[in-house]
Amino acid sequence: MKKLVLVGLVLLLYVSVVVPFTAYMQNKPFVEKLGYVPSAATLRTTSLDQQYLVSSTLIMKVLFYYGSLFEAQKNHIDIPPNYDGMVDVIETAVKLDPYNMDGYYFAQAILTWDNRRIERANALLEYGMKYRDWDFYLPFFAGFNAAYFLKDYPTAAKYYQRAADLTGYALFSKLAGRYMYEAGKTELAIVYLKTMLASTHDETIRQSFQLRLAALEETRRAEVARDLFIAEQGRHPKSLAELEQTGTLDFPLVDPYGGKFFLDETGQVRTTSKFSFAGAKKSRQ
Repeated sequence: MKKLVLVGLVLLLYVSVVVPFTAYMQNKPFVEKLGYVPSAATLRTTSLDQQYLVSSTLIMKVLFYYGSLFEAQKNHIDIPPNYDGMVDVIETAVKLDPYNMDGYYFAQAILTWDNRRIERANALLEYGMKYRDWDFYLPFFAGFNAAYFLKDYPTAAKYYQRAADLTGYALFSKLAGRYMYEAGKTELAIVYLKTMLASTHDETIRQSFQLRLAALEETRRAEVARDLFIAEQGRHPKSLAELEQTGTLDFPLVDPYGGKFFLDETGQVRTTSKFSFAGAKKSRQ
């Protein structure tokens, strides 16, 4: 009898304490799941000569978290990303090891397209330029952010000129000059993503960039067809369907995120997905 009572108490304890605690842990925000991360100054003191290892470990934790979010989005599972938590950890990692390229690369990936915290991204890139002064990627990223998101072309030209000075690439010189003012946003984004893909070694980020590149290339194909229609017909097309009917658009557009392309009231090419799986899901509701 006593054993039965004891078993009953254990089960009651499990149901009333352990199960809620497990649920609490599963629902905790990312920073708490990761654990308390001391300041970079504290970690630098306590880690002694292991600060580079600690920096890499922090970046890997964030990469793992981001990867799980990306997989969830592909399976149409909505989990709000904790961008602040991710970026705080990345900034700590970069301050521990300012030469850690993965930190800058990943911050660029998560702070720009979906999060639009461009100033914070460029501040981190500026910090990196003080140490990785041979690396053309950092000014290249900052230049793209300034041009594409902020439309700050003088600042973008400054960054691209720095990238050109480091590499001698003609493309960067063009971007730093008149090309910056004449090139469309879509073309600029395609150049940027192709450069990013050529250098990434993380498969999750690669998949994310490949999806966005495919969507942008479809956008560009529609823009070219629209401009050709205007040149030939002397008016704007009423819809993308009209471009298909006239043969100006040779085959239907496909949004890899699952949305549908359309022309907005100003004639710009848009997609209902807004270049995200979540956006496509909302547009279908």
